[in-house]
Amino acid sequence: MISRREMVIGGAGAAAVIALTGLPVTALGQGASRGKFQMVKSDEEWRHELTSEQYAVLRRHQTERPGTSPLNKEHRPGTYVCAGCGLPLFSASTKFESGTGWPSFWAPLDGAIATSEDRSFLLFVRTEVHCARCGGHLGHVFNDGPQPTGLRYCMNGIALNFRPENAWPAGADANNKTGH
Repeated sequence: MISRREMVIGGAGAAAVIALTGLPVTALGQGASRGKFQMVKSDEEWRHELTSEQYAVLRRHQTERPGTSPLNKEHRPGTYVCAGCGLPLFSASTKFESGTGWPSFWAPLDGAIATSEDRSFLLFVRTEVHCARCGGHLGHVFNDGPQPTGLRYCMNGIALNFRPENAWPAGADANNKTGH
């Protein structure tokens, strides 16, 4: 996680940008995803269900430190699912070593993600990636990935869980292992 000192320095920089550009705070992407998503829970429910680190990333859009996720070293066949709601997001077959320190993929599963504009990185606009079911912040997508898509979905490992191949019946997700 990013240290308090880094947050204070970053916050001061963001405040300067707001003051100089007149951007409203909401344009900087503060707080949890607010789109219309299938799974909606109160802040209290999310705090109860997630670890403090998962909550910080999934609901408050923070970023884990690069190189800290055990998923960086995960190479088995399987599926990466949302740590918030269990929705399957990425096939392990699309994972690649990006050299960034975060799990990276060249394509999500169909219908698994939503995106939004993220202006929290000062004047640089990025594309934020959310879980399509619960709206949890997963990371960002960049146009510097490998073929066949040329995209790099750079994900926070703490926002994902890995399910090895054949870990649950076909048609099931991580929260509904029966497939019904």
